[in-house]
Amino acid sequence: MHSFERTKICVGTLEECKVRKLIAITCFLGLFAACAMAAESGNYPKAEVFGGYQYSHLEGGVNANGFDFTATGNFSDHFGIAADFGSSYTTQNGVSFNNYTYTFGPVLSLRANKAYTPWVHALIGGDHASANFAGATGSGNGWAVLAGGGADFNFNRYMAFRGGADWMMIHGSGGTSSKNLRMLGGIVLRF
Repeated sequence: MHSFERTKICVGTLEECKVRKLIAITCFLGLFAACAMAAESGNYPKAEVFGGYQYSHLEGGVNANGFDFTATGNFSDHFGIAADFGSSYTTQNGVSFNNYTYTFGPVLSLRANKAYTPWVHALIGGDHASANFAGATGSGNGWAVLAGGGADFNFNRYMAFRGGADWMMIHGSGGTSSKNLRMLGGIVLRF
């Protein structure tokens, strides 16, 4: 048992190191994008709002449906900061499961083509999960990391269809779930 406890501590430390590296890379990309802001023409949407469907495949084989809402403030043609709220719901074998993520972070977009806009983001924030079985309810809070990207297929200057996918890591209640996938589809409004 002593050997198992030592392994558990090392896993936690390794995960903390991964998160620190992700934060450092995100800050580096943010600084790089901020340096490019001086050369921008200013012909970009100042804000974008996304709302749509979210499909999540969670570690352990759980598939869940839900919705996602994202608001992005753009500081340049290529760099913005996003606030993302996602949810997933499913019922399997009589157990109702709900998961909510609320994350924030940088978004890099390539607006070189009028027909579509590819983007990537790295978001970090909180997670709240709850389960209900026969009236017994349990819940837990933790943190979440989302990293991925997608493309906006532009209808016009003010509206687009967004498709995207994220790797999702959830850490809470003493455990980490890192083999999760989130897929998005919906409408973007630009201002």
